[in-house]
Formats: sequence, C-alpha cells, structure tokens
Amino acid sequence: MEEIRNYDASFIKVLEGLEGVRKRPSMYIGSTSTEGLHHLVFEVLDNSIDEAMAGYCKNIIVTINEDNSVSVLDDGRGIPPDLHPQYKVSGIELALTKLHAGGKFDGKAYKVSGGLHGVGVSVVNALSKELYIEVYRDGKKYYQTYSRGKPITELKEEPINSDITGTFIRFKPDDEEIFEKIEFDYEIIRERLLTLSFLNKGVKIVLVDTRNDKREEFCFEGGIKSYLEELTKDKNPLIETIYFNEERENYYFEVVFTYTSQVKGILLSYVNSINTIEGGTHLTGFKSGFTKFFNEEGLKFDFLKEDEVYTWDDVSEGLYSILNIKITDPQFEGQTKTKLGNSWIKKEIEDFVYHNLLTIL
Repeated sequence: MEEIRNYDASFIKVLEGLEGVRKRPSMYIGSTSTEGLHHLVFEVLDNSIDEAMAGYCKNIIVTINEDNSVSVLDDGRGIPPDLHPQYKVSGIELALTKLHAGGKFDGKAYKVSGGLHGVGVSVVNALSKELYIEVYRDGKKYYQTYSRGKPITELKEEPINSDITGTFIRFKPDDEEIFEKIEFDYEIIRERLLTLSFLNKGVKIVLVDTRNDKREEFCFEGGIKSYLEELTKDKNPLIETIYFNEERENYYFEVVFTYTSQVKGILLSYVNSINTIEGGTHLTGFKSGFTKFFNEEGLKFDFLKEDEVYTWDDVSEGLYSILNIKITDPQFEGQTKTKLGNSWIKKEIEDFVYHNLLTIL
C-alpha cells in the first residue's frame, strides 16, 4: 500500500516499438488461441490481396510448413527496400517493426486497400518467434531475419538474373511466450482463400500443406457470380442470377442475388475484400435500395395498398445475395474491421441498387 500511495511519474511505463503488442496481443489479433493464430496468416495475406486490388499481383501462394510455420509468396511490387528519408531504415524494416507504418494511408501507393490501420505485418512480426522475408525488386533479392519483432540480421541483397517482383514472408508464431499452441487448421485457411479468390476475380491463389502433401488452387473468372452459384447449388434457385456493378473514381460496387425456395436467405457483404460481418452503412444502403424498389413496384402494380409497405424481412425471404464494394479510405470500426462507418456510402449504395433494379427488372 505504501508503494501505491507514493505513485509518481516513475510508475509510468513506455512500451517501445512492438513491446506493447507482445504485452497485450489480444488487442491486435483478438486472442492467443486458434482465432488469433490464424489471424496472423490473414494479416500477411491481406498485404498480398492489397497488391492484387491495386492491379499489381496475379499469383499468391500460401504454404503451411511441416514445422508449423506459414509462408506467403506473391508477385506484387515488393515492399520498398530503400532507405526511408525520416527514419533512416529500409522500407522493409519500417513495415515490419513500426506500428502504423505502411504505404496505404495517403492513397498514392494504394488507391484501394483493406490493411489501412498499418499494424498487420508488424504485429505478425512481433508475435513470431522467427520471421524471414525476401523481397524481389529491380533485379535483386533483399532478405532479412527477425525474432519477436526485432531484426537479428542486417538487410542483405544479392543480384538475381530475373525481372521478377514480389514478397515472400515466412513466420513461425511464438509458442513459448504468446500462443497456447501452434496448430494451423487447413480448412480455416482454405475457407478464407476460397472467399478471397471469389472476391478478386482472376487472381490465382494456391494453398499448399506440406504436412500431408495437399495442394489446392483457386481462381474464379466469374467472381462473386461464381461465389453465389456455389452457395446456391443445392438451394433450388427460383430465378436466374441477377448481377450488376458500377465503377467511379473513388469506388467500385457490385451486387449479385437470386431467390431460392429456402425460408431463410443469406446476405454477405465485403469491403475491400474484408468480410463485414457486423454490416455498416453499405449494408444499410443496400437494404434500403432493395426495399424501396419493391415498395414502389408493389404500389404501381397494386400488390400493396396505399397504407401498406414491405419491410426488409418481407423482401429478403429466400434471398441469397452478395454485396462487394471497393472504396478509397474506408472507415472501419476497430482493427478487426467488421463494420463500415463511412456515412456517404449509404446513399450511394441505395441509389446504385434502386436504379439498377429499375433497369433490370
């Protein structure tokens, strides 16, 4: 008690670098059990997907290794290896060791991105016993090794007889101080990769599991239309699949839906390849535009009386639909990014859905 009474400035601790992540990992990845373990994979993967959304990456390979490490290889532009003018370290080291460091904040390097908080790959580094990175750019290979968030080798480079570009990251989570156990679930990773391949049509994503010589390849030119067909293949669709999209300077919207004989439908929504399971302004706009259309048509064709209205529950019975949007500067609620907060999206999506339904139906 005497120590508590003498509380002064010396009691205030500053956690430097990534120490705060290691001290409170659940603040960044949700938990230190299965969910958090797989979240590490998805954080690294999101960087590759951001390259794909920017138009620079067409191939991604995710490998679960026998030693329970995971590697992600893409053919994007590669993390910049040059010296940062302010911090005087390479762009690679900056991205791996500083929270809120990344090329996604000002919209110049990435017009559309999911990893806008800038904590993903640095958090993975902080929570890994070992992380090894290779970057391929400008006819060279750059490589470096880290442990628990700190570099243990200098950044090295060597010439390669190739013009390939990309980034390779292999990490092994820290099972001594952070995680309860390390055991990656093939199906959890597979489900995420399958979804990402639907959302980013034409991008080839390969999953390899060296523990049992398993390999799968995902690539869907049909995008979310293929996704919906997969979801409804045994649900007895009652109408042909309806799809429409719209692209502007700062956004891309697409919707696909069908009605089935099922009583309960499904509405999936994604923002920059992130599953917004808690919804948000884009989902509110979608429901509003959909309901508005059916209410106006219901009155026009005397399905409704003047004092009657359809609700979302009325028009969504048996409805299977996917809303996929890509926007600049999305405002998510928290690092888990499960709810979109941009206010302007609601009206844009409402008008987009309503006017396209008027044209198509």
